[in-house]
Amino acid sequence: MEEQKKQFVKLIEQNKALIYKFCYMYANETETPDDLFQEVVINLWKGYPDFRGESKIQTWMYRISLNTCITFLRKSGKRPKTQALTDEQLEYTESGDMTAIRELYILINKLNAFEKAIILLYLEDRSYDEIAHIVGITKSNVGVRISRIKEKLSQMTNN
Repeated sequence: MEEQKKQFVKLIEQNKALIYKFCYMYANETETPDDLFQEVVINLWKGYPDFRGESKIQTWMYRISLNTCITFLRKSGKRPKTQALTDEQLEYTESGDMTAIRELYILINKLNAFEKAIILLYLEDRSYDEIAHIVGITKSNVGVRISRIKEKLSQMTNN
């Protein structure tokens, strides 16, 4: 049991940035990203002993994280808040134009929950197969959705 705890903590530390990014994008005025992160970790811990290895552990973690955040959003019945990510929350990015990155995340936050999930996974360089498995659509549908989301973001930029 102690070894299982150590492995779990290591997995959380390795994937903390992406899990937190999901939480931040789906949090609203009543639920902070930290509270939502805690909920995700609890759900991951509950499911960890039952992980069968039928997919990558990260894929499983992303799916649990995404489902927890979307379930919270549905239960709250509220639209998530829209604001820029802080430098700390963007620390995973390499050097570059932080203003452009902030603006991109502001636009992403305006997407619906499903589109947001797909584009966040895409930005994390997840394969179409992995995105399809996490969000529950076909690989070809992932490509179509990403193309449409990119077009939508482009239109939002031009407005």
